Amino acid sequence: MNYRDLYQKKLTTAKEAVKIVKSGDWVDYGWSAAHARVLDKALADRHKELTDVKLRGGVVLWPLEIGKVPNAREHFSWNSWHMTGHERKLINEGVAFYGPMRYSELPRFYRENLDPVDVAMLQVTPMNTHGFFNFGIGTSHVKAMLEKAKVIIVEVNEKLPYCFGGSESNIHISEVDMIVEGDNMPVPELPAGDASDVDGTVAKLIVEEIPNNACLQLGIGGMPNAIGSLIAKSDLKGLGVHTEMYVDGFVDIANAGIITGANKALDKGLQVYSFAAGTKKMYDYLDNNPACFAAPVNYTNDVRVIASLDNFMSINNAVNIDLFGQISSETAGFKHISGAGGQLDFVMGAYLSKGGKSFICLSSSIKDKEGKLQSRVLPTLPQGSVVTATRANAHYLVTEYGKINLKGLHTWQRAEAIISIAHPDFHDELIAAAEKMQIWRRSNKR
Repeated sequence: MNYRDLYQKKLTTAKEAVKIVKSGDWVDYGWSAAHARVLDKALADRHKELTDVKLRGGVVLWPLEIGKVPNAREHFSWNSWHMTGHERKLINEGVAFYGPMRYSELPRFYRENLDPVDVAMLQVTPMNTHGFFNFGIGTSHVKAMLEKAKVIIVEVNEKLPYCFGGSESNIHISEVDMIVEGDNMPVPELPAGDASDVDGTVAKLIVEEIPNNACLQLGIGGMPNAIGSLIAKSDLKGLGVHTEMYVDGFVDIANAGIITGANKALDKGLQVYSFAAGTKKMYDYLDNNPACFAAPVNYTNDVRVIASLDNFMSINNAVNIDLFGQISSETAGFKHISGAGGQLDFVMGAYLSKGGKSFICLSSSIKDKEGKLQSRVLPTLPQGSVVTATRANAHYLVTEYGKINLKGLHTWQRAEAIISIAHPDFHDELIAAAEKMQIWRRSNKR
């Protein structure tokens, strides 16, 4: 078959392609840095003709055009599986809403629980000689989503990294209904931010727990970035990577020669991930790199897969923790911040791994808008806070004041341990709260 001829037959403009969308439709945009872009603009231009178009995606890296139109909530809703700052801004406008999940379950959602997708539109790499488009850094759950799509529109971007993976990292032109050639803009970046002194202190506490030949999962943010930088300068050897999100820290570790994956029980020699978001340095590293393997999230985040990898080290952030050991990583009270993502997947999987450890990191305190110090270690989570990892699942908690292992501790022991890593200015009031909640013994240290 001459795939170039078929390509030309399916090639159209973004303006023509989005005419397929009707009021009331469910439209999927793909995932994160591979979200539809020129198609988003073309759909926004049609807003006066449309009502109640329900869009889905997550980890948005640029302001969505559909969110900029007048009275956007009358025309569109954005239904996110994991939110960034761009999406949070749309919550207050009544445009954006969150879908609670364990990230590992998302492909199954599409295959079993959701209504069929009316229209799917997403960025892909240019077609290869065999007629395949690659999902680039957005593999995630996309193949499952496309299996349930009535209409599939791909938006070709020559700047999207080509990422090696299995059968769920590509789509064949025979499965595509329309092709739009995008604007070939560089992939938006998601810098981790500069690591603070607190981040550096926490990083040291965690890195000393990591053995040679361990397998790593890193979250996003300054703290995991600091951990990556510290590992890159360490004497560790033979590390492997099996992660949900590929972040810049892995590039530094790999370039230092520390990542080999030679001792992984699965995917030996490969850095396995589900999607990627970071800087151009990282995108360039992933592009056509056979040492890296993009896999669907129901594989990367499967607790059973994670548990089968010895010495699995999972490192993630939290917003607040309380004296019971409950971890809130997606909200601050009623304020939505991100999402559950794969935190619980990796917390459980790492603990089940032989020699595995799960670390939840946070600074002990923050300053509010008035400059007043506020503890992030609280007696109980604020009203409206969502528990991302339960007290039964919590393993290691780490702040700049130390690290604690909660496994096997009773409530009074937990309270004492958790207070020990809180900012000293809050110790007395936390102890008083623990006494009131009857999780403090007279024998506890003061």
